[in-house]
Amino acid sequence: MILLDTHVLIWLDGGSDRLKDTAIAMIDEALVKEELFVSSITFWEVAMLVNKQRLEIAIPLSLWRKNLLDSGLRELPVNGTIGIQAAELQNFQGDPADRIITASAIETSAYLLTSDRKILAWDGLINKLDPAG
Repeated sequence: MILLDTHVLIWLDGGSDRLKDTAIAMIDEALVKEELFVSSITFWEVAMLVNKQRLEIAIPLSLWRKNLLDSGLRELPVNGTIGIQAAELQNFQGDPADRIITASAIETSAYLLTSDRKILAWDGLINKLDPAG
């Protein structure tokens, strides 16, 4: 199971050349196996970035989300267990979305694909990979 951090989803959707071939191969394999996920908080985070005009999505966000899910991406809901785990992460940065995404990866034993240096440096998450590094 692969869980994409928000920026990785944006890079993937935009066809960014930041993603290494090995990461793209992992993503493609997970997609075929129906094991490619994003946290539901990712859609909130994208909407906030769009609202702050820090990100531009050419179509309505609800349609963008639907298209991604129709293409095989799966959405991992945030439940109470993940919420509690996110709050209890020790020595972790304060960003709520990063906490929820990281807790989701821990709870589901997913590999988190992220280029976030703070997440990559945090030793509480074993299954992590920098798809650009």
